[in-house]
Amino acid sequence: MANVWVLDTETKGTGANVVPLERLLRKRGGESVPGFPLPALRPPESPAKRSAQREFKVVDIMTRRVLGEGLDARGAVDVLEDVRSIVDVTVHVWEPQSERWRMLTFGETRLLWEYRGRSGLTQHAGASTIG
Repeated sequence: MANVWVLDTETKGTGANVVPLERLLRKRGGESVPGFPLPALRPPESPAKRSAQREFKVVDIMTRRVLGEGLDARGAVDVLEDVRSIVDVTVHVWEPQSERWRMLTFGETRLLWEYRGRSGLTQHAGASTIG
């Protein structure tokens, strides 16, 4: 079997070098610092499993009223249809590992915001809005 070659950019001031992949993997697998063990690596979840678990909550900034909770992504976008500006709401996602709501960053919220007006439907069947 032929060697797989990759571009190693971790050189010091000399530019990048093309090296065999095995050498690069050996170099990065150094030992941890005593007293600070590295966590065990877990395989990433499948995208289908991750997206099925996402629940969103949309909260009005001025009144702190919950506009929708327990929504899937499409339901969150449907709630955002009636919002005047992206800065008028905060959007949260449920994190099952920590069992708490995490507020989305502005960039993450903008990703949902950009889907407004694309569905053609006014309300998604799975959305439970609180009004």
